[in-house]
Amino acid sequence: MNRRRLLIGTAMLAMLSAPVQADTLRDALVAAYQTNPTLSGARAAQRATDENVAIAKADGRPSATSDFGFQENFIRSANSFTAPLRQSTAGGSITVPIYSGGAVKNAVQAARTRVEAGQFDLRATEASIFSNVVATYMDVIRDTAIVKLNRANVGVLSVNLEATSDRFEIGDLTRTDVAQSESRLEIAKSDLETVRARLIASKENYIALVGNEPGDLEPPPPLPNLPETPDQAVDLALTFNPDLLAAKERSEAAEFDIKTARSANKPTVSTYAQGRYLNYHGTLGGNIAGSTFVQEQSTAEVGVRATMPIYQGGRPAAQIRQAQARSGQAYEQLIAVERDVISQTRAAYSSWRASEQVIQSSERAVAAASLSLEGVRAENSVGNRTILDILNAEQELLNAQVQLVTARRNAYVAGFSLLAAMGRAEARDLGLEGGPLYDPAVNYDRVDDMFYDYQSEPNPEPQATRTVDSQPQKAEIEPLPEIPTRR
Repeated sequence: MNRRRLLIGTAMLAMLSAPVQADTLRDALVAAYQTNPTLSGARAAQRATDENVAIAKADGRPSATSDFGFQENFIRSANSFTAPLRQSTAGGSITVPIYSGGAVKNAVQAARTRVEAGQFDLRATEASIFSNVVATYMDVIRDTAIVKLNRANVGVLSVNLEATSDRFEIGDLTRTDVAQSESRLEIAKSDLETVRARLIASKENYIALVGNEPGDLEPPPPLPNLPETPDQAVDLALTFNPDLLAAKERSEAAEFDIKTARSANKPTVSTYAQGRYLNYHGTLGGNIAGSTFVQEQSTAEVGVRATMPIYQGGRPAAQIRQAQARSGQAYEQLIAVERDVISQTRAAYSSWRASEQVIQSSERAVAAASLSLEGVRAENSVGNRTILDILNAEQELLNAQVQLVTARRNAYVAGFSLLAAMGRAEARDLGLEGGPLYDPAVNYDRVDDMFYDYQSEPNPEPQATRTVDSQPQKAEIEPLPEIPTRR
C-alpha cells in the first residue's frame, strides 16, 4: 500500500510541480509569428498583390520609346543607281493618355480593393496559424499529462501484480486473480506506448508550426474577452471576421471589373510626339556625277489621336457578361463565407461551453473515482471485494483523469477558435512582444506611387527557419520495474 501511494504521489507531483525553465504560449506564438513559413509566404504574396496597383496605374501614365539602327547594303539592284550603301536611323516617341473610357481608373480601384482584401486574408492566415499553434501547444500538454497518468497506472498495476502474486503464493488468492492482474498490466503497457507515440507526434507538429522543440510547457493564460452569449459572438464575428471582410472587398472589386469591361466600347484619346533622324553616311546617290542628294534627314511631329471602336467581333459584350457573372459569383461567395462564419462561431461557442461543463463533471468524476478506489481497496483487504474490482476501479480513475485533461485542452482550443472566428485572435489582439508587428500597409504605401522603371529590389531571402537540424522527439519515461511472472 505504501509503494502504491508513493508511485501515485510521485506522478501527481511531476504533473503539478512548476518547471524551473518552461516555454510559454506567448513564446510559441511569437516564434510562429516570426518564423512560420506559411505566414511569411502569405506576407510575400500580399506584397505581390500590392504591385497590382502600380501595374494598373502604369496604363494611365506617359510612355516613351526609342529605337536605333544601322544598315549595310552589300548587294544592290542593278537599276538602283542612287541607293545608299549604308544608313543609320534613330527615333523616339512619347505618348500621353488623356482619356481611356474609365478603364484605368476602375482598374486601379479594383486593384486597391483587392489589396485590402489581401490584407484581410493575411489577418485570417495569421489567426489560423495562431489557432493551430494553440491547439498543438495544448496537445503537447495534454499528451504529456496522459503519458504520465498512464505511466503511473503501469506502476500501480505492477505493484498490484506483485502483491497479487505474493498473496497467491500463500494461498490467499487464486491463479485467476494473478492472470487478471497480469492481463491488465500488459494492456496498460500497450496503452502507454500508444500515448507515447501520440505525444511524439504532437511534439513534431509543434516543431513544424513553431520552429523549435517544445520544452516543459507552462499552462496557458486565461483567454480574454470571451462572449457571454452566442448572439454576441456572432455580432462580433460579422463585424470583425477577416475572412468575411475579405469576401466583401472582393465583391466590391468585382463591381469595378464590370466598369472596366464597359470601357472597351468607349473612345480613347491620347497625345503623342515623335521624331526620327536618318543618315546615309554620304552614300545616297551612288556614283552619279554632280549628285546633290541630302545625306541627313530629320522629321518630328506632335498630335492628338482619338480612337472610337465600332465593331470588335462581340468581344466587349462577352467581357462585360463575363465580369457580371464573376461579380455574381463574388456575391454568392460572400454569402457562403457569411454562413460559414456564423456556423463556425456558434459551433465554437457551443464547444467551448460544453467543454467547460465537461471539465466540471470530470473534476467531480476524478474525485469520486479516487474515493471509490480507496474504498474498494479497503473492502478488498477484508475480503468484500475482488482483485478485478480493484482493477476496474483503477481503470475508472485513469479514464476520469484522462477525460479531465482532454476536456481542459478542448475548452481552451475551442475558446481560442471562438476568438479567431470573432476576429480577435491576431498579433495585435494578443499583444505579442518580441519585436515590431508586421504591417502590410507599410509596403503598400511604399510601392503605391512608384513609377520609375528601374526601382527593383534585391532578390528575397527566406524568412522562415528550417527544422532539418531538430532532433527526433521522444516521450521518455522512467524504467518499468521487473515483475516476476508467477505460473
